Amino acid sequence: MKPHQSLKSKVWTGALLALYALHGVATTAAAQPPENGFPTQTITLIASAAPGGTTDLAARMIAEPLSKALGKPVIVENRPGASGAIAANVVKRANPDGYTLLVQYSGYHVITPHLVKTGFDPIKDFAPVANLIMAPQVIVVRPDLPVQTFSELFAYAKANPGKLTYASSGNGSLQHVTGEMIKQLGAINMTHVPYKGTGPAITDLLGGNVDMTFTTAPPLLGHIKSGKMRVLAVTGKVRLPILPDVRATSEIAGFDKLDASSWFAIYAPAATPKPVIDKLSAEIARIMKTEEFKRKAAEQGALAAYMNPQQLGEFTRNELYNWGRFVKTAHITAD
Repeated sequence: MKPHQSLKSKVWTGALLALYALHGVATTAAAQPPENGFPTQTITLIASAAPGGTTDLAARMIAEPLSKALGKPVIVENRPGASGAIAANVVKRANPDGYTLLVQYSGYHVITPHLVKTGFDPIKDFAPVANLIMAPQVIVVRPDLPVQTFSELFAYAKANPGKLTYASSGNGSLQHVTGEMIKQLGAINMTHVPYKGTGPAITDLLGGNVDMTFTTAPPLLGHIKSGKMRVLAVTGKVRLPILPDVRATSEIAGFDKLDASSWFAIYAPAATPKPVIDKLSAEIARIMKTEEFKRKAAEQGALAAYMNPQQLGEFTRNELYNWGRFVKTAHITAD
C-alpha cells in the first residue's frame, strides 16, 4: 500500500470508528426509558375538590415532603366540580409520564360512577399509586335530641318511626349512602334531607332543623367541643386519635359492618410506566411512616393508611363493587 493511501485509510477508519461510537451513544441514549431519570420536571397533583377540604388537605400534606424527597417541585392544582369528574378527566387525558397525578376522594371514585355519567372509568383509566389517608365519618346529633348513645338513637327511632331526620350533602353522596346503611342495619325508618354541600347540612343541624348528620371530623370538631352537637360514634374499624373516647361502630353490636370511611388516594393516568409508579409509591410510603405525617393526619380527624399500587388497585375494585351493589339495592339516585 502506498504511504498516502495508508494515511487516507487511517483517516477513514478513524472517522468510521467515531461515527460508530457516536451512533452507539445515541442508540444507548434512545434506548434509555424516560422513567430512568424521573423526575426531571414539576409534578402536578390535581385535587378533585376545592381548597380547604380533606381532598385538598391530603394533597398538600404529601406535596411538600414529596418535593423534598424527589428534588423537584410538587404542586397542587385544584380542579373541583362535577363530583370529581373534572379533575379525573384532566388526569385521564394527561400524558402517562408521572407528571400529572390525581388526588381523588373515594366518594367521587367509587360511588358517583354508579349514579351519573362521569366520562371516566375508575379502573381502566387510571394506574393506582398510593392511598394516603382514611377519614371515618363522625355521627352527630343536635344536643337536645333525647339520646346519649348510638344504641339510644335506635330506640328513639323505633319509638318514633319516620320522625328522625338526617342531613346529607346531597342525593348520592357518601352521607346519603351512610344514612341508608344505618337504616338497613338498624331496621329503622329515618327521613333523608339532602343539601347542596356539607356546610348547609351542618348549618341546619346547628339550627335544629334536622336531627343528625355524619361527615368527616374537621368541620364538626369545633361544634362538638362547644356542645352544639353531640357525638355518638365514628363509622369505622378504629377510634380516631382526635376523639379517643368516641366508640367506633365496629365496637357496637350489630353495627360492626358499618364501615363508611372516606379515603383519599393518588392515581396516575393508565399506561404510566411501572418504574415511575413504583418510585412515587416508595417515596410516599417513606413519608407516610414519619411521625409528622401521622400527626397531620390525626389533626384532620384521619388516619395515615398507606396502600401500595397493587393493594390500592384491589381495594378500589372491591369498593367500586360493594358500593355499587349497595346503591342498587337501596335504590339510591343522584340529584
